[in-house]
Order: sequence, then C-alpha cells, then structure tokens
Amino acid sequence: MQLLHLWVIHCAVVLWRVDPAKIHILVLDRDPAAARTICKSLDALGYQVSSASNEPEAIVLAEQKLFNLVVKSFDAQRIDAIALMNKIRGITPDTQFIFVSDKGTIRTAVDSIRQGAFDYLSKPINADQLVESVGKALDYQALVAEDQRLRLRLRRRSEPDIFAGNNAAMQEINQLIRQIAATEVTVLIEGESGTGKEIIARAIHERSRRSARPFIAVNCAALPDNLIEAEFFGHVRGAFTGAIGDRQGRFQLAHGGTLFLDEIGDLSPKGQGDLLRVLEDGIFRPVGSHKVERADARIIAATNKNLEADGMNGRFREDLYYRLNIITIHVPPLRERAEDTSTLVKSFAEHFCAKHRRRQKKFSREVVAFFQTLRWPGNVRQLRNIIERLVVTIPRNVIEMDDLPAALVQSTKPDQAFTIQPGMSLAQVEAELIRQTLLKVTSNRGEAAARLGISRRALQYKIRRYGLDRLPKTRAYKLNAPKAATRQPM
Repeated sequence: MQLLHLWVIHCAVVLWRVDPAKIHILVLDRDPAAARTICKSLDALGYQVSSASNEPEAIVLAEQKLFNLVVKSFDAQRIDAIALMNKIRGITPDTQFIFVSDKGTIRTAVDSIRQGAFDYLSKPINADQLVESVGKALDYQALVAEDQRLRLRLRRRSEPDIFAGNNAAMQEINQLIRQIAATEVTVLIEGESGTGKEIIARAIHERSRRSARPFIAVNCAALPDNLIEAEFFGHVRGAFTGAIGDRQGRFQLAHGGTLFLDEIGDLSPKGQGDLLRVLEDGIFRPVGSHKVERADARIIAATNKNLEADGMNGRFREDLYYRLNIITIHVPPLRERAEDTSTLVKSFAEHFCAKHRRRQKKFSREVVAFFQTLRWPGNVRQLRNIIERLVVTIPRNVIEMDDLPAALVQSTKPDQAFTIQPGMSLAQVEAELIRQTLLKVTSNRGEAAARLGISRRALQYKIRRYGLDRLPKTRAYKLNAPKAATRQPM
C-alpha cells in the first residue's frame, strides 16, 4: 500500500504544473469564512480542493482520498493540529502540511515546522504567499517521492524477489510485513540458513517510517565476549587499550533506523544480558563514557535455531526471548515451497541477466522439473547462486540439463521427506503431505489418492481446499512401500 501511495503521489507531483487537477488538497478550518477564502484561492489554480470543519470529518476524508497537501488552521494553545497531522500521516506518510493561524509567533512557527509541518502562514492569508507555499510544498513532495522510489528500485536491483510464486506461507509473510512495517513492534524471524531472513528484515525496514534512516546488520555469532559492549554501544577514547578515538556502536549507527540482529541464537550469555538491559531500559552508556544515550532503533532479530527450546534448556535467556518474540515470522525452507521453484527460477534469471548485462535466458522444462525435486539444503540462497552462475557462464539463450554443475546433478538426491514444525495445524500438515506427494511421488491424481489412502474425489476436494491446483507436474519417484488400500474419507 505504501508503494502505491508513493506511485500515486509521484505521478501527481510530476504532472502538477501541467495539470493541477491531479493534485488533491484538504482545507480544514473551523471558521467558514476563512475556509472559503483559502478554497477560493486554490480552486482558481485548478487544484482539486476538499474542505472540512473538524478533525473527525478530516480523518474520514483522508481515509477515502489520497491528499497531497493539507492546509490546517492552527491554534497555538491547542495540540489538535499536530495530533491530526500524525493521524493523517499514519494513513498517508507523504502528505504535506501547511499551518495557518492568526495568533502565532515566530516561536510557534518554528515549533510547528520542527514537528513536521512544511510551512506556517499567518492570517489574514495573503493569496500570493499561499500559492507560493503550496508550490514549494508540492516540489518538495516530488523530491521525497522520487527519492523513495529510487531507493526501492535500487533495493530490487541488489536483491532478487524471494516472494515470487504462490506459496501460501510466503504470501502470508508478505501480507504480515505490510501490516507491521509501519509500527515499531519488535520482530523475530525464524528459518533455516539461506531462506532469506535478512531480505525479509530489509523489506520491513524499507516499508517502515524509518526507511530514510540506516539499516544496520550485525552478525551476533561473530561478536567476541570482550568486545560485545563496544560493538553494541560504542566507546570513547581511552576506554580500553587500543581505543585511540571515539567509536560509534551499532545502536548509535542505527539511531532512527533499524538494527538487524542476525544469528541472535548464537549471541553469548554476556551479550544476551547487555542486549536485554538496553531493550528494557531504552538507554545505554558507551564504554568509558559517563553520558547515557537513548536507544532509538527498531529491533529485528533472526535465527536458524529454536529459541523457545533453547530457553527451556538454558541455552538462551527466556526473558530475552519473550522481549524479542512479539511478532514471529517463520520462513519456510525451499523444499516446502517447491511449487514456487519455476517462478523463482524465472525471477532470478531476469534479475541476474539485468544485473550482469546478459541476454535474457530461459531454463528448459527439464531443468525446472529437476530443480523441483531437489532438497536444496542451502534453500533460496543456493538456488539463487546456481541461477546467477549459469546466467553468467552459459552463453546460450536456453539452459539445459547438460549445463548444470556435475556436483549438483550427481550428488543431490530427490527429497522424499518434509518437515513438520511444532505448532502446525492438522490442516497444514495434511496440505503439506498432499503437496509433497504430488510433487515428489506422482502427479497422477488417481495414484496419489491411492498412496494417501483416500478416494480420488476426496483428493480433488482437498486440492481445491488447500489451493494446490496449480502445482507443477513432475516426474514420479517410486517409493519402496506398497500402495495403501483405497478408503473413503471420514
């Protein structure tokens, strides 16, 4: 949704000098006469102008329409203007505000701009001054919108899309990212190595209100005990031997942005204690300093371990686990989303062809079908690396089985198992069993039904129920087990 807002605003502000009707402005003033004066000046320039006489009415309009600009009456004795600005920006973060007042002072004007307003005008409104301020606000909005779009484009060029495909779990993760990105909630991302946990963390950051600030990643497994405090919180000159100058820590570097704690399960007990303290208190002290600093970084942690089990076994602090485990995202391994393999292959190929300036390449059906049968212990990262290697080294437009690395073809066996995660519902387990049977045993519905011990009709119903009707057809691998007798479902 935020990307849609960016696109709409960008298109509008680029065209605003050519077609002012693309710009939507909301005027909010309790004084009907003053509101009419402002609306009349803006109407004369061709803008689409709406008006409201109170805050609830303005919120309703903001939920119905994307406003480029809000012109709001401001009373220095009230805080409703700032509160309204924050509410509307919670809906559309890029909306600009111009405050107008007949009781303001220079200090009032400075304070309102510091809190996020673009400009402050005094009543009675000078029409020329209003027009100039509106024009500058729209110009500024154009620069901000284009800058964010540019950063989103650059991120896509540097990182392939791991959400390509129709896997229900990945689509749920994508939806959850949209829901939580604009909040400040702490997120714990769980999943095997190579599933794309850092890419998901960056996606949350890029869609958040902190996207203009740094995204700082730290590998907790690589932090030695004697340097953990300095790495997290920084140090001052002379704090210890070798501290020849002040140095910022990760919390300071991530100030206003996002701190990504990768491999949090490998953080030492001392590091866990230091981290818990700053998460609970919201403050920290650089090593050797007497000055306390405020921690202002959103925390996103990632692990390939079961922290809940580690907490019960004493290998990870339970109190830290509960501080991190507010929102948990479990990223499925590639073997559990085999139906996405063909889409991922196409997406990765397009990405790396563009990145390395190669002609567009395709992967043969045989290659894609073979990929769908592999276990992929390195998950999406392994598939991505294979695709990049083949795109760069194979000159032909179509990549065939003979082009695949010998080690991949000879040593990798088809996966005949799938993982059941604690907490999965029976329906999820059933859906995964049917998916893996159709993908890795046989795509023939009759034979699959017989192996699963249900009727063909029951299988067809479950396929539709679980959204498995788009699974690719792959070659069957025989199991060393007799077929189960067909029985009617309960």
